[in-house]
Amino acid sequence: MPASTVRKRSRSRIIGAVALAAGASLMLAACGSTKDTAGAGSGGTGKVGVILPLLTSPFWQSYNDYVPKMAKSEGVEVLKTVNSNSDPSQQITDIDNELTQGVKGLVVAPLDSAAIQAGLDQAERKGVPVVAVDVAPDKGKVAMVVRADNVAYGEKACDYLGQHVSSGKVVQIMGDLASVNGRDRSEAFRSCVKKKYPKLKVLEIPAKWESDTAAAKLDTLLNANPDIKGIYLQAGGVYLAPTLQTLKSKGMLKPTGQKGHIAIVSNDGIPQEYDAIRKGQIDATVSQPADAYAKYGLYYIKAAMAGKTFKPGPTDHGSVIVRLPSGILEDQLPAPLVTKANVDDPKLWGNTVK
Repeated sequence: MPASTVRKRSRSRIIGAVALAAGASLMLAACGSTKDTAGAGSGGTGKVGVILPLLTSPFWQSYNDYVPKMAKSEGVEVLKTVNSNSDPSQQITDIDNELTQGVKGLVVAPLDSAAIQAGLDQAERKGVPVVAVDVAPDKGKVAMVVRADNVAYGEKACDYLGQHVSSGKVVQIMGDLASVNGRDRSEAFRSCVKKKYPKLKVLEIPAKWESDTAAAKLDTLLNANPDIKGIYLQAGGVYLAPTLQTLKSKGMLKPTGQKGHIAIVSNDGIPQEYDAIRKGQIDATVSQPADAYAKYGLYYIKAAMAGKTFKPGPTDHGSVIVRLPSGILEDQLPAPLVTKANVDDPKLWGNTVK
């Protein structure tokens, strides 16, 4: 996911001092089950703060809508969600404000993988567990990261384009490289093309999850490279509309099957992408599970508040918990590739949004 508008403030003033968790407090339980840690947590009760990165993307709008529904089903008392409005420094302030209100747990979708440590340190000092959603922090203590495999996102996009474009130029419109999501998707796509599809030449647009930046840079790139054969959008929520508008303005938006069609693979799984697939404007997208992000973000924070922990291995909900190089645990949820063949599958969350 997890996309944002322009960030005008320097991250350097918000990155806190590194506080490494000792690890002694993390007693690992049997895979797929939880284990009580004596004296820890709030018994799984208490108010939970949910902090969003932004609300300008249809993906995050959907996640926001799922939060109260999933809170009810998981038996979690949540405060009204807070929107950090694409500003990493505001997100740290939002965390502090939630802690001041006495929350017993936090579910946060970090905007910046490094800067979020300052907020995680604040929560740790107050003994409040945190679950990260969509983006993994580089450092800091979290009970779990709820996220899909972003490396797989880039590889799925690479394989789709590689199998449908025999040779020529393809472009990836990248996310913010300050986010591990942007880094994972970019490097995975780049490496996959180099290894498996050497006849493709990758051009790159660093767009920082900003729609205006994506539109302007794509326009410039197409002026210099009108022979583009494929595009990978790392976040359909912010890149889909400007990409289609830019191609249309240049007379380059040709439907699938028509000569001159530019193969496009997106990433998010929002209803707008599905409509674009049905119309033949784009070819595929990777469905990032907004519903499962909300469900398991709240599931894990309730467990953490009760002093329960997990260990790597398969889960009972079709995913796998892995240990990241940082030592943090991450539940990697399924994220299927959606094409014209399965775009109408009623099980896809993007087809349940009204």
